Amino acid sequence: MKPTYYITTPIYYPSDKLHIGHSYTTVVCDAMARYKRMRGFDVFYLTGTDEHGQKIEAKAKESGVTPQAYVDNILISIKELWKTMDISYDRFIRTTDDYHVASVQKIFKTLYDKGEIYKGAYKGHYCKPCESFWTESQLNAGNCPDCGRPVENAEEEAYFFKLSNYTQRILDLYEQNPDFLQPQSRVNEMVNNFLKPGLDDLCVSRTSFTWGVPVTFDPGHVVYVWVDALSNYITALGYENDRHNEFNRYWPADLHMMAKEIIRFHAIIWPALLMALELPLPKQVYGHGWLLFDGDKMSKSKGNVVDPMILCQRYGVDAVRYFLLREVPFGQDGSFTNEALIQRINADLANDLGNLVSRTVTMVEKYFGGTLPSGRIADALDNELIEMGAGLAAKVETSLDQLQTPTALSEIFKFVSRANKYIDETAPWVLGKDEAQKPRLAAVLYNLLESIRLAGVLLTPFMPQTAPKIFEQIGAGKDVQDWESAGKFGLLPANATVKRGEVLFPRIDLEKEMEALGEMNAPKKEANELKKPEEPAKPEGVASMIDIADFGKVELKVAKITECERVSKSDKLLKLQLDDGQGGRQVVSGIAQWYTPEDLIDKKLILVANLKPAKLRGVESQGMLLAADVGDSARVIFADDDIPCGAKVR
Repeated sequence: MKPTYYITTPIYYPSDKLHIGHSYTTVVCDAMARYKRMRGFDVFYLTGTDEHGQKIEAKAKESGVTPQAYVDNILISIKELWKTMDISYDRFIRTTDDYHVASVQKIFKTLYDKGEIYKGAYKGHYCKPCESFWTESQLNAGNCPDCGRPVENAEEEAYFFKLSNYTQRILDLYEQNPDFLQPQSRVNEMVNNFLKPGLDDLCVSRTSFTWGVPVTFDPGHVVYVWVDALSNYITALGYENDRHNEFNRYWPADLHMMAKEIIRFHAIIWPALLMALELPLPKQVYGHGWLLFDGDKMSKSKGNVVDPMILCQRYGVDAVRYFLLREVPFGQDGSFTNEALIQRINADLANDLGNLVSRTVTMVEKYFGGTLPSGRIADALDNELIEMGAGLAAKVETSLDQLQTPTALSEIFKFVSRANKYIDETAPWVLGKDEAQKPRLAAVLYNLLESIRLAGVLLTPFMPQTAPKIFEQIGAGKDVQDWESAGKFGLLPANATVKRGEVLFPRIDLEKEMEALGEMNAPKKEANELKKPEEPAKPEGVASMIDIADFGKVELKVAKITECERVSKSDKLLKLQLDDGQGGRQVVSGIAQWYTPEDLIDKKLILVANLKPAKLRGVESQGMLLAADVGDSARVIFADDDIPCGAKVR
């Protein structure tokens, strides 16, 4: 019986435009699923859409359609994107699927019957844009501590899950199963920010809107969207439904993969729910980093969304897949720019891989009419290339078993570069001039074709559309395209016949392409300019005008950060101790998403020194630091080191 492998991406919130950052998780999981299939595993790859919640209900109302019609329309573009990017999922689940809804209702009732869920009431403040509840002490000058916008008073009847009972069990889980949550930085975050301070019970139902899974035994309540969404990993396999029957075959999951901002739900809430249901836990949860654009997290609200459909149309699906899998250090944040994408295509795919295939096939056609003779003469010069090729599959397997796709691709392209160097070392064009050297030339070209075959097999999970083109050009049959054949050098038939095809990756003129991309954006800029008033009363982007007297009321001073730590039970707040030249003070700031405490120690910043103290998450803040909005992120404005603490800024 084949070993099984169950891999999942998070189910995506239905947005009218998925950006290249969304594609990253899905492409990585697809490469892993393809790799495991080639290794002989019985693979099940799940993805889908998370379609319930207050935001969807509000957006549907704005669009004048029902929530179901709204998500049905968006689903079309999501599936089209995954088809374009050659995503080989085995099942696509929607949280509006009737079988999933029924299963979630049964799960909720089971937890209630077991005493894991109880009825209560939530009272506090509510931020509509963030869909977040806040207590009085958590507000920042009466506003949402996350987005800074006004909040509403909120009181809502709700059910609560006894999450607080699972604090120690989850700590034990991390300690006893060190591979459960990866990378290690995510473990540190969960332990220090949430588990050590102690978990609060989780609100798991809502009554202020209706677009969700109804609670069967209490009309008016809908299940909290994250309980609904997380349950998809088991309902899609047939848990508590008879639509599917693969639960016993594939559960527990081998790998849940997602971006780091939702790791808390998967690494704390999901294990606790499974423990309460007395079900096995997934074997591993992996929270990878963000794909950054100009240094910031990619998001639609920042206006920096990069459309993967356009990228695939311009550069090819496999080129985009390769960039995502090769460029981003797995587990860490990575950067995306059009320039970096083009440079990676030119350097690796056009110059190295494409050039190797083209040169080799062309020489086989030129010197042997397209079919190699069986007689070959080996040389010691061949040994290094052959040994490197024979050991390549093992290195790639080691990297992929550790989810290190960039390292795996790096090993493959080291071998591709070595094959190109082998051409220069053996000089086939010189051998081709001497008839007596033809057996030696045949050996050289065979070694090159076999090197290309090995690279093609190992690239198949990453570049599924390119690999078949490579095999066709070098005359490699199906019997030498499987993963097992990648561990042996010399399996290509001795009399292989090549067939020159189209250039795999045409080189891109970087300067012209960047100019073309700029022109694509030009119409948008012109359209925006037409919307500006002819004689604006104030500069664009300025909320209101003040006079010099108003500005004079604000006291700005330079201060140095002497200590910094995270605020417990908050993944957004940092507590800073400042030397302000007057004995010191404490400031709490919501910059933990963009800075670690280590980033800030000994840095000098600009402090609003005469701001009335306020409490954030129960911690007093005696002032505010200056930062610049960069899309949805913030960048602290640092002062020069030679400016003394306490110096007035004017």
